[in-house]
Amino acid sequence: MSRSVRTRPEGSGQALSEAYDTALLDLDGVVYAGGNAIAYAVESLATARAGGMHLAYVTNNALRTPDTVAEHLTELGIPTGADDVITSAQAVARLISEQVPAGSRVLVIGGEGLRVALRERGLAPVESADDDPAAVVQGFGGPDLPWGRFAEASYAVARGVPWFASNTDLTIPSGRGIAPGNGAAVEVVRIATGAEPQVAGKPLPPMHRETILRTGAERPLVVGDRLDTDIEGAFNGEVDSLLVLTGVTDGAQLLAAPPQHRPTFVDNDLRGLLTGQPEVGVAGDGFRCGGWTATARADRLELEGEGEALDGLRALCAAAWTAAGDGSCELDGGKALARLGL
Repeated sequence: MSRSVRTRPEGSGQALSEAYDTALLDLDGVVYAGGNAIAYAVESLATARAGGMHLAYVTNNALRTPDTVAEHLTELGIPTGADDVITSAQAVARLISEQVPAGSRVLVIGGEGLRVALRERGLAPVESADDDPAAVVQGFGGPDLPWGRFAEASYAVARGVPWFASNTDLTIPSGRGIAPGNGAAVEVVRIATGAEPQVAGKPLPPMHRETILRTGAERPLVVGDRLDTDIEGAFNGEVDSLLVLTGVTDGAQLLAAPPQHRPTFVDNDLRGLLTGQPEVGVAGDGFRCGGWTATARADRLELEGEGEALDGLRALCAAAWTAAGDGSCELDGGKALARLGL
């Protein structure tokens, strides 16, 4: 049975922290930016946790171990244990362990997070294609990963050794701007070998499976800032999602989102966990949320009214997504978004 296409953000009469038992939180752009806590994140997460919501932190970054991530969050004022952190390294290690014998050697192109995750699954990390590896795994290794590591991966993959990648994010944010991510490194090996890796991280199912296995969540809510990883991952896992506007996604990208990138809820920041969500209703030939009404015309989106900017954005989402159906909205929403300051 085909999944119904989302045409508007949903409403919720309950605070999201009460409607869902577990928040599966992305980190960079949601909880922190450049290593520092995003405004309202610490207080909002503390309130959600005090109300009984389980908080889990889900990251595609395979470099840092869960212990390291937990220590960082705790230093920011968000008490976190290593068991509360799920990484793409853990997801890919499980994927490998299901396809090679216990105790197998795995050639690692990446950092300590991968090595720790492989050992957790009873696998032996090795450094050379000459070590007779049963698999090759590639994950983000930081800015100082030597070029020769890609050659080692290429030698093994070219011989037919199964190849795995923690994730294929092409970019990663840094304190100085946007830097190449693991996906860019994967492309190096792909070009050299012509092979295709099995990928575990967001937005693919192995990562979602890992989060559910480790958290035991029954009513999870994915919370993220990226449409192509966090929100698409929720879509693939068939669970609800909350997009926060503290990271990379802007209003224009949200309005143009195809079905797999449309979040269940939209809010400014993590305070959205602590509140209900307003309904978006039909109003004539348009859609109304709060004091705003949005309408799709022949070549543009129009917005009338006044009130909270976020309500206007929600109404615009309904108009844009309904007009687009199972595609991407190509109507001009620039003037409407400008009215909202977005």
